[in-house]
Amino acid sequence: MSPSRRTTNTSVRQKWSPLIKWRGIAIRFHPLFSLLMLAAVATGYFVELLTLFAIVLVHELGHVVAAKSFGWNVIRIELLPFGGVAETDDRGGSSAFQEAAVALAGPLQNVWMALFAVLMGRLGLWDADWRDYFIQANVMIGLFNLLPILPLDGGKVMQALVSRWLPYYRSLVLCSLVSLVLAATLGLAALLGARSGGVHLNLLVIALFLCYTNWHGYRNASFRFIRFLMNREPVMERLIDKGTLAQPIVIYRHRQVGDIVRLFMRDKYHLVYILNEKGRIQAVLPEQKLLYAFFQLNAPGSAVSDVFVLE
Repeated sequence: MSPSRRTTNTSVRQKWSPLIKWRGIAIRFHPLFSLLMLAAVATGYFVELLTLFAIVLVHELGHVVAAKSFGWNVIRIELLPFGGVAETDDRGGSSAFQEAAVALAGPLQNVWMALFAVLMGRLGLWDADWRDYFIQANVMIGLFNLLPILPLDGGKVMQALVSRWLPYYRSLVLCSLVSLVLAATLGLAALLGARSGGVHLNLLVIALFLCYTNWHGYRNASFRFIRFLMNREPVMERLIDKGTLAQPIVIYRHRQVGDIVRLFMRDKYHLVYILNEKGRIQAVLPEQKLLYAFFQLNAPGSAVSDVFVLE
């Protein structure tokens, strides 16, 4: 993303004044939320809507607490008309385990809130209708967020698991495409609802948002991958400091530097074995050498044999 694009987004977001601050984290409301609140008042569903957004807020705070425990920088929480988003910045150096743990921390809040409602009902402190609504809302939010679609929690868990088995660049592209297909399927399901009583407008709006997000994520996979590479140094230091088995990458000497680094995996340290045309090993390079060629020598399109002196 270019600096001008960042500036534009920041200026737009600054128009959303934070209503709540929690430990320096701004909690912002989308402008459409105000319209939704007015509609809820007009239709007599204000209490239900307020309850739903309180559940969403607790869900997002679960992500925040988990992210903070791993040392991530939490930028803000944004409450949208159809849910919430906790914006975090792990600087691209988080492990797959950390990403999955932060993602699952949200739905876990829905579990304890639903169990709390059951307890309140059994103690006779909540009436049956209110208890059922509160439980259903938590089940709905929790299960929907576990769908394997980015940027939902289930999608983040999916990406974390896939990145354990595939090179990181491939995991970014694959998960964006899978999420795009599943989001389009949700949109189709919303439209097909017209046959049984009308289009599910809420689901259609969410599906369109998810489609746009994942199409944008797919097109910007290369930029996200560059960020991953730029933050490899602390990851490498952490892996080497605790001792790790190196993940070998075997390539021919004519392969380009950019193609080689796209084979890097998230939680692995790599040694790159370079073969000549006869299959003999000419050099073994640590991944730091490839990153140096990629960034410092600006040679992503050069053959590795043109960049390094090989025996």
